[in-house]
This record gives sequence, structure tokens and C-alpha cells, in this order.
Amino acid sequence: MSEKALTYLQENNEILLKKLAAFLSIPSVSTDSIHKKDVGAAANFVADYLTEIGFETVEVQQTKGHPLVYGEWKGAGNDAPTVLFYGHYDVQPADPIELWDSEPFQPEIRDGRLYARGSSDDKGQVFMHLAVFEAFMKTEGKLPINVKVCVEGEEEIGSENLYEILEEKKEQFEADFAVISDSGMVDSGQPTILYGLKGFTGLEFTLTGPSSDLHSGIYGGAVRNPAMAMAHLLSSLKDDNEVIQVAGFYDGVEDLEQEERQLIKEVPGEDYSKSTGVKETVSEQGYTAKEHTMARPTLEINGLFGGYQGEGTKTIIPSSATAKLTCRLVPGQEPNRIQDLLVSHLENNVLSGVTLDIKREPLSAKAYKVDPNHPLIKKAASSYTKAFGKESVFVRMGGSIPVVEWIDSIYHMPVVLLGFGTPEDRLHSPNESFPLENFHKGMETLVHYWEAVKEI
Repeated sequence: MSEKALTYLQENNEILLKKLAAFLSIPSVSTDSIHKKDVGAAANFVADYLTEIGFETVEVQQTKGHPLVYGEWKGAGNDAPTVLFYGHYDVQPADPIELWDSEPFQPEIRDGRLYARGSSDDKGQVFMHLAVFEAFMKTEGKLPINVKVCVEGEEEIGSENLYEILEEKKEQFEADFAVISDSGMVDSGQPTILYGLKGFTGLEFTLTGPSSDLHSGIYGGAVRNPAMAMAHLLSSLKDDNEVIQVAGFYDGVEDLEQEERQLIKEVPGEDYSKSTGVKETVSEQGYTAKEHTMARPTLEINGLFGGYQGEGTKTIIPSSATAKLTCRLVPGQEPNRIQDLLVSHLENNVLSGVTLDIKREPLSAKAYKVDPNHPLIKKAASSYTKAFGKESVFVRMGGSIPVVEWIDSIYHMPVVLLGFGTPEDRLHSPNESFPLENFHKGMETLVHYWEAVKEI
């Protein structure tokens, strides 16, 4: 069956690329109300394609925000497994437009890459799955397994309505496992199994002193400077060895076993000086930079402001100072509890003479991890290898994808992350692109994978 599907994809390559270009031409920017009709048009594109492929049920489900597209094909029978495929059709704004070398919503192929907003994140990868479903249906009249499709239009704005839908329509979306292609590889051409994601939580807090900025000569030495108090408070969060000093922060965190350390060691090393411009890396004492970013919790200051920001000097004591911080979490850490610990630390360490006001980050997510030896993961690794001709590496990612944790918590089913992006794709930036080689080999991987899992 797989050979027929692969042949179909090869013979219809140009047609599929034109169809993908039409999808990418729709400026489905979810954050901007001016594109509301475009977002709807992208949802209709997905729904029409699923209908054309031959899915038995296709629905454009209205939400409190942008539509969600649901599709279902259960022709493989009760003995075959059912997969829930998730993706998103919305994209980031293209700004700044002047930094693009071609129009962001007029797809263009240059030097083996397809340039357009959404080409990698996530329209291109969603389309690959739909094209593979088409190939099976056109050549065999059926899919290897039962398939449910969930393609939403709000991922780039936090999937504001998805959790409620997944919970309310649990029976409709329920499956044996889920597959998501909204990630990438550690290097071009290097098959990558992403078996873990970090969780996320954060805070914004403000220290307020005098009711207005004060003359530093007249009042310096009489009142607490909120900016100095902020520096003191922030410095209490970590020691010089990148060890977080918040009491209880590491409670419940899994030890990094030797087997996992070996998996991480086998991942090609990133040249941080080249990719970031830093002269040296820093990481938690006892862990390498790769181990820290992939498998250990972090705490970072994301924003810091207060006082005079203009040119030259303005001799004041600022009335307030504000900081934003976020934590990336690992299994064993509960986001709400981490927020509580952070609040307690700040309250216990703030200096006198200033008042502390805290705003909790409303969007949090737990970490997710699947056993890298799970049969579904092993099948994914072998399918990658068949298509790309290289052994897969296994990684955990420092980023967070909330929908993964939601699917895990609501349905308690494994989530397989089959990503085909590359570090050069420039996600969310001008000149986003996707390599055509990964487009073709990625679809080949999916063909092999659906065949491989039909017996599990």
C-alpha cells in the first residue's frame, strides 16, 4: 500500500505544491481582527480539502473566537487504532513587511526552499498530512488506520478556546494516540524524535515607592529606590551557579538518569556562539547546556523596566520598577504551585520601603514527556530513518506546546510529535521558509508511519 501512496505523491508533486501555495496565500493572521475573514477562508480550505479527500465527517465548528475544523474517517474498522491529528491553520503577523525578500503571502520557491508565512509553522506541515491522506485514499480507497483531524485557528494566540472544546466534546475527539507536526529537527536532514516538552508559568511584579519620581539629590538616602530594591529582589532568585533559590522549586523534579543523559549527548551540539553571539554558555551546576535546556527547569527574567529611559541622565529616584519572569518546567512540577512558591519568595525577600504588586501569568501548562521506548515512538524513529536515511536522535525541548499537555491530561493518551521543520526556517520572523526536501521526505515518513502503526 505504501508504495502506491509514495508513487502518487511523486507523480502529483507539482499539483500538491500549487495547492499548498493556495493555502499559504490566505493571510490567516489570528491576532488581527482585520483578517477575520481570511482566518475563516483558511478554515474552509482545510474543510474543503478533507471533503475532497473523502473524510466521512467534516465540520467547521464555531468557537468564541476562530473556527476549528474537525474531520473523521473510521473506515479502517474497529480493530484498527484511531489517531487524532492536531495542527493549526492560523499564522503570525508578517510584520515587519519591509524585511521580507518576497511577499509573505505570495509563496515563492528559492534555493530549494518555499518562502511564505506559515510555510513551516504550521500550514506546510498540516498540508503534508492532508496530502498523505489524499495519496492513500486516491490509490487504495482507504487509510491504514482510523483518523480524526483537529485543525484550529487560534494556536498563535494561545489556543484560547481549544481546551474547553476538547473537554466538552471528549467523546468526539477521543482516540488511541495523537500526532502533532508543529515542531522541527535539531539540524537539517537529521530525524528528530521530540519526546518531551517543558511546562510554563510566570509572573509580572511591580515595586512601588514614592508617589512620583523624586529628585535624587534631595531625597536620595531618605527613601528606598524601587529600582535598587528590584535589583536586590531579582538577584535573590538564582545563585552564581544558575541554581534557583526559590524554596521548594525543585521538589518533585525527576533525576536525569544516565540513559537519558546518553540520549541527550548523542544530539548534535549547537554552536551557541554562532547561533546566539554569546562567548560562553552557562548552565545549572552539574549539567551541560544541552541537559539544562532540554531536561532541567529554568527561571528567566523576560523584561525589566523603570525610571528614566531617554538619552543622557535624569537624576531621579523612580517611583516604581517592574519585572516580568517566566519558568520552564519539567515533569513533577505543578505550574500553579510554582507560581505560589515564586509569590512567597518575592513577598519574603522584598525590602522595606516599597510595596509589591504581583500579576500571575494566566496561561500556564504542565510539562509533557513520553517514554522514548514506547512502541509508537520507536515506529516514528524507524519511519524517519526510512525516509531520511539517518538514525533518529531523541530530544526534549525547552519550549512549551500547551495542547500537548491538554490532550495528555484530558485523554491520557500518548502524543507523538512528528516535526519536519529546521533551525533555518525563521519561524515568526521575516522570510519564513520550509525546505522542499523535508516536504517530500516528511510525507514519505508519514506514509511509512501510518503503515507501521496500523498493527499497534
